[in-house]
Amino acid sequence: MKSKLSLLGLCVASLLGTNALAATDPQMLLQAIERQEHELKALKQQLATLAVQQEQQQAQQAQMVKEVITNEAKQSPWSRFKFESYGTVNYTSDEYYDNVQDTTPERRGRFDLERIVTEFGYQFNDQWDMEVEIEYEHGGTGTALEYDGFDEFGEFESEVEAGGEVMIEKAQIRYRPNDLFGVKFGNIHLPIGLSSVLHKPNQYLTVLRHRSETAMLPAVWNETGVGIFGEYANFHYQAQVVSGLNSEYFRTYDWIASGHQKRFETVNADDLAYALRVDYGSFKQGTAVGVAYYYGNTSGNRHKSNKVVGEGSVSILAVSGAYVEGPWILRGQYLQGTLSDADAITQSNKTTPGLKPGNFAQLGSKSEAFFVEAGIDLSHFWSLPLTVFANIDYSNPLAEVETGTATKRYENTWTSLGVNYSPIPEIVIKAEAGRQQVAVASIPDTNFFALGVGYQFSL
Repeated sequence: MKSKLSLLGLCVASLLGTNALAATDPQMLLQAIERQEHELKALKQQLATLAVQQEQQQAQQAQMVKEVITNEAKQSPWSRFKFESYGTVNYTSDEYYDNVQDTTPERRGRFDLERIVTEFGYQFNDQWDMEVEIEYEHGGTGTALEYDGFDEFGEFESEVEAGGEVMIEKAQIRYRPNDLFGVKFGNIHLPIGLSSVLHKPNQYLTVLRHRSETAMLPAVWNETGVGIFGEYANFHYQAQVVSGLNSEYFRTYDWIASGHQKRFETVNADDLAYALRVDYGSFKQGTAVGVAYYYGNTSGNRHKSNKVVGEGSVSILAVSGAYVEGPWILRGQYLQGTLSDADAITQSNKTTPGLKPGNFAQLGSKSEAFFVEAGIDLSHFWSLPLTVFANIDYSNPLAEVETGTATKRYENTWTSLGVNYSPIPEIVIKAEAGRQQVAVASIPDTNFFALGVGYQFSL
C-alpha cells in the first residue's frame, strides 16, 4: 500500500513540479495545487489581456488603412468635385385677368419647364471651397437690359442674347476654419425669405414656390457682396454686406422684387445693403425658428439718380418657423417691409424713357405677406410615400401708401389643398387645387389647379 502511495506521490509531484517528499504530505500537496491554480488564473488573465491588446492593434491597423485610403482619396482631384442638380416641370390651369380693370377672367392652361438648376463645387482644402449655381428658367432664354446714358434723356435698351432665362444664382468662394466662423464672397444668397433656404422641390409642399414671397421679394434672392456665417450650440447666424436694389423697376404688383439688378449687365453699387439672420435649429434638417432683417437705400443705384429726391430706403423684417417631426410638417413665414419716398419713386418711374411698364399704380410704403403650410406624411402610418397638405398664402404690396388711399386690387389670398408623392427620395410628384381671392368685392374669386414633377440629387 505504501509503495502505491509513493508512486502516486511521485506522479503528482511530477505533474505539479514539486519534489516527491512534498507529494507524500497531503498538506503540502494541497498548497502545491493552490499555487498551480493561482498560476493558471494569472496565465488566463495574461491571455485575456493579450487578446484585448491584439484587438486594439487590429482596430488601429484598420483605422490606419482607412486614413490612408481617405488621404489617397483626398489627394485625387476628382474627389474634390461636387455636383448637385434639381428641377421642376409644371402644368397650371388658372383664371387670368387681362389688366387691373378687367373683372371677367379667362381660364388658360399652361405647361412650364419652370427651372433646371445645376450646382458645381470644388473643395480646395479643408478650409477653402467654391460653388457655382446656374439656373435655366422656362426652357433657357435670356435678355440683357442695358442703360444708354448717351441718349438725350437716358434710355433702357433690351438685347436678346440667348424664351426663358439663364442666370448665375450663386458664384461664391468660402473660407471656413471652424464651425463658429466662416466668410464667403462673390454672388451669394441673401438669407431673406425662406425660398433662399428651402428652394428645392422636396423642401416645400406647394407645386409652385410660395406666391406670397414672390409677390414681395426677389425669388431665391442673390446679390454680390461678402458675408460671415457660423454656428454655435444649434444657433446659426449670417451677416452680409451686398449690392442694393434699383428703384427704377419697383412695381405695385411685386413691390421691390423687380428692383433686383439681375437684368443689368453691370450692377450699380453706389448704395449697398445689409442683411442679418439668426436661426435656432436647421430649416433644411427640419425644425427651426428664425428672424432676418434687410436694410438698404435704392435711389443711388438708379441710372437717373437725380430724378428722385430721397434715399428710397427699403427695410424688411422676416420671421419664420418650421416643425418637422415624425409625420407632421408645419412651416410658416411672415414678411413686413417699408419703402421710404414711395411717392417720389412712383412719379419718377412714370417718366423714365424706355421702360414702358404699362400701368404705374402707386408703390406701397408698406408691404406685408405671409404663408402657412401644413402636411401629414402618410408613410409613417402605411407603406405609401404620400404627403397630404393644406396651404394659405397672403400678400398685400400696398398695405399702406404715403398719400391717398391704397387700392385693394393687389391684396390676394390663395388657399389650397394638395398631395406630394415620392416614388423614390430623389423625385416628387405634386398636385394642388385651390382658390384665389382678391380683396375687392367686384372681383370674383378664381380657382386654380396645378400639377408638377421635381427632382433633386447630389453626387
